[in-house]
Amino acid sequence: MSVFRPDWLTARPIAHRGLHEATKGIIENSATAAQLAIEKRCAIECDVQLSADGEAIVFHDFTLERLTSASGRVDERTSRELCALTLTGSQDHPLPLADFCTLIGKRTPLICEIKSRFDGDLRLAERTAAIAKAYAGPMAIKSFDPQIMAHLHSHRKAFGIRYLPLGVVAMADYGSADDESKNGIRLDAAMRHRLVHFLHYRESMPDFLSYNVQDMPHAVPFLCRHGIGLPVMAWTVKTEEDWANARQWADQAIFEGPIMT
Repeated sequence: MSVFRPDWLTARPIAHRGLHEATKGIIENSATAAQLAIEKRCAIECDVQLSADGEAIVFHDFTLERLTSASGRVDERTSRELCALTLTGSQDHPLPLADFCTLIGKRTPLICEIKSRFDGDLRLAERTAAIAKAYAGPMAIKSFDPQIMAHLHSHRKAFGIRYLPLGVVAMADYGSADDESKNGIRLDAAMRHRLVHFLHYRESMPDFLSYNVQDMPHAVPFLCRHGIGLPVMAWTVKTEEDWANARQWADQAIFEGPIMT
């Protein structure tokens, strides 16, 4: 396997959903949070969801309640409707990924996470790839869903993303505490086993791994990093202990709060 690992991928601490702080009106995945991350010379991690009209929208949750005054599923509203909403406690609005890329303007690396219900829907993956193809800045794509990453990997030349790093997000436990399960996702025992033990590797063929810092040290990131040579990012780093763990077991931190390089 030839691992594509450009120097920029882990060169800077990565601000989780931008440098956000809700108490100051700086909301996750917003333009303001992205701009602040750029000013602090951090890379940016963002999430994308699919709108009803097939657009990639920078937004973490599958539903609207936590981050806006609206309710219901994100994928039941058009991109125009979503972008008209205001992020709670701020003046920012959700942005299409293409506009988010324009805002960043190649000034810092962007790590884009494709959210998935593990239902075989590949539309968001393909739309994200199309936007990445058109963007000239440093950008990588990742997902918890190995089917999405396998699809992008096997079609990366056709999608025009041959030199775009593609990664997998993983952790040691996909049980009921998993954030994804709160949004209606149901992973059966076989899928959980496959995810925990990284048994999708031959299909997903990631260029990098994003792994839960709370589960480090762990055989999966250790072997990926030292056996295969994959860059490893640790998420989500919030405390001094997390930072120390990330420094020892990963190549870079995806963090919230103060920057501790």
